[in-house]
Amino acid sequence: MRNGLDSLQPLPFLRLQTWLSPIFPTGSYSYSHGLEWAVEVGSVSDRVSLVDWLAADLLYGSGRNEALFLREAWSSAVLGDQCRLLEIAELAAAFRGTSEFALESAQQASAYHATLRQVWPDSLLSEVAENLLDRRIPLSVALVLGICCAKQSIPLVLALPAYLQSYVANLVTAGVRLIPLGQTDGQAAIAALEDTVLATSADTVTTTIHDLGSAAFMVDLASMSHETQYTRLFRS
Repeated sequence: MRNGLDSLQPLPFLRLQTWLSPIFPTGSYSYSHGLEWAVEVGSVSDRVSLVDWLAADLLYGSGRNEALFLREAWSSAVLGDQCRLLEIAELAAAFRGTSEFALESAQQASAYHATLRQVWPDSLLSEVAENLLDRRIPLSVALVLGICCAKQSIPLVLALPAYLQSYVANLVTAGVRLIPLGQTDGQAAIAALEDTVLATSADTVTTTIHDLGSAAFMVDLASMSHETQYTRLFRS
């Protein structure tokens, strides 16, 4: 057995695909993570610049941090450590650089939980969500998925790249609409980011929560500027 992949059953894998599918009702299509402002000012104008922008976010910004939060949530859920999960949730909530990033994370996570609670209920996720509600701490997508993947025995080496690929694909879709790009260019952008997704995933497995940090300043500035952007299609 290597990394738990040999023991992965088809059903948990199907569920992971469903949870990360564009049709899962989280409203992710309405968020651009500041990309809309970057397109407006010309920082992102074609497929190459879109790939560069998203690669920087994955390697040095929100994407990398979200992967760390998912890893920590997964590890804590495997141990059934609710106290640690609450700590991770509080840290994730505090680690939003802008109000729109906070909105983007909290609303999508709430939508995730609402559907999972009805279709794939899990006692650990329910207890954590209830405790967070009492403390007025929002859920995060990475926390929710980390718990669910752990409880479904989905290996971290599969959950991490699958999550980051979904994260990237949603933003590429926003770029296709905003720049605009053709569908083939959009797929080419996703393909160009595969190595970055895998590199970030591999790095996350060997890092700790103390390695949190962001050097993708333009992504944060784009989000701040988007808050007052005159014409907007996206909520972030």
